[in-house]
Amino acid sequence: MSSLDGVPDPEVLVRARTRRWSAAEKSRILAEYEGLGKADKGALLRREGIYSSLIAAWRAQRDQGALQALAQPAGRPPADPVDRENARLRARVLRLEADLDKARRVIEVQGKLSALLGQLATDGQSSGSEPTA
Repeated sequence: MSSLDGVPDPEVLVRARTRRWSAAEKSRILAEYEGLGKADKGALLRREGIYSSLIAAWRAQRDQGALQALAQPAGRPPADPVDRENARLRARVLRLEADLDKARRVIEVQGKLSALLGQLATDGQSSGSEPTA
C-alpha cells in the first residue's frame, strides 16, 4: 500500500521463477532425505523449499532411469546396416580405384612399347634396304 493516502500500490509483483535442479542436486537431496528420520525429513524439505511430492517424483524418475539402464542389452550395440553397407562400398571403391590405376599404368606401358616397336620396325626396314659395304 502507498503510505500517502491508503491506496494500494498498482505495481504488479514479478512472478516467481520455476526452480530447476540438476541430476546431481536431485541425487544429493534424495540420498540425504532417505537417510534422515521423520522429523529431520521435514526440516530438509523446509530448508530446500520443496514438497514431499517432489521427492516422490524424483524417486520415480530415479527408479525409471535405473530400469531403463537395466533393460539395455549388455555388450556392443548392433551395427547399423547402413553403416555396414557404406563401409563395404568404400572398400570396394578403394579396390576398384587401385585396379583402375594399375590398368592405366599397363595401358601407358603398352603405348610406349607399341611406339618403341613401331620405331624399331621402321628403323629395321630402312636399314635392311640399304646396301652393306
